Amino acid sequence: MDGTEKKHYVTATAIIVKEGKFLIAQRSEKEKAFPNRWTVPGGKLEANDYVQRTPDAGKIWYNVLEDVVRREVKEEVNLEIKEMRYVTSLTFIRPDGLPGLIISFMADYAGGEVVLDPCLTQHAWVTFEEAKSYDLIDGILDELRLADQYLRTGKMAEWKKGTE
Repeated sequence: MDGTEKKHYVTATAIIVKEGKFLIAQRSEKEKAFPNRWTVPGGKLEANDYVQRTPDAGKIWYNVLEDVVRREVKEEVNLEIKEMRYVTSLTFIRPDGLPGLIISFMADYAGGEVVLDPCLTQHAWVTFEEAKSYDLIDGILDELRLADQYLRTGKMAEWKKGTE
């Protein structure tokens, strides 16, 4: 084995909650992956997200994904977030054949006005029911369902196949 089967793109996303609604945004038609589809803010983990800062304990860094989410939310929609909670994770094979891992968080809105990065064309604050009418990237509705259930019950459920 040469190790290539162990390499993944790692992405972290945030379902941002404000007054019981979720922020979704439409990707530009120029985006290679999922053009014109609706999603939540997020982005890829890069080595520079941690190697340029002092390790937190020995030779390790904590809260790297949380920092990625904060950075990407600020870059993509200009918002501050707080109180991140884990929602779920998923994997897929990218069009270039490389595997991708996405870790989905839920976070509370902490401040700012939405200003979209050029990779996004419009946004909406929606309830789970309203989100059903948007052309969401595969899996986003499932993640919004989990977030909505958390808002209603205070408990984060694990994703299960075949649920609405």
